[in-house]
Amino acid sequence: MTTITSKVCIVGDFAVGKTSVVERFVTNQFSDKYLTTVGVKIDTKEIDLPDTDVRHKLVLWDVAGSDRFGDKEFAYLRGAAGLVFVADGTRFGTVDSALQLRGQIDERYGPIPSVILLNKHDLASEWTVSEERIGELGLVFADVYRTSAKTGEEVESALLRLASSIVETTLSDAP
Repeated sequence: MTTITSKVCIVGDFAVGKTSVVERFVTNQFSDKYLTTVGVKIDTKEIDLPDTDVRHKLVLWDVAGSDRFGDKEFAYLRGAAGLVFVADGTRFGTVDSALQLRGQIDERYGPIPSVILLNKHDLASEWTVSEERIGELGLVFADVYRTSAKTGEEVESALLRLASSIVETTLSDAP
């Protein structure tokens, strides 16, 4: 079995559920208590990718919420093999923040495998992000997921898809 280790950064605006998404993925738990991430919080999870002989160790960097990056945040992203953008479906502006962050990161580091999670799907009746806007996100992000860190909906699927994309990129770049 081949083992690959990859740094994955989770980015997005304040209070969109980045830490909750990581907690759901790593421990399959959810807490209603809101704790602001200061700087960066690092977790790891090893997964066996389906239909491959690859074990993938994801080192997850949960970066403090922001709608734009400065030098400190860019330093956290250095060496990232993948990105998880998180927006809150109940707060339309967080989608714009994710797009702005994507533009800043692409400009500085070039394209990096990524997914976008429209989080808080358990509150779908309160969403302010239209289906049309979600369709537009599909033009910028290869993979758009409606997730709920609270229920676990689509969180693992999104991270497994990103892990597979990272492995595909890593193996295609190998000599």
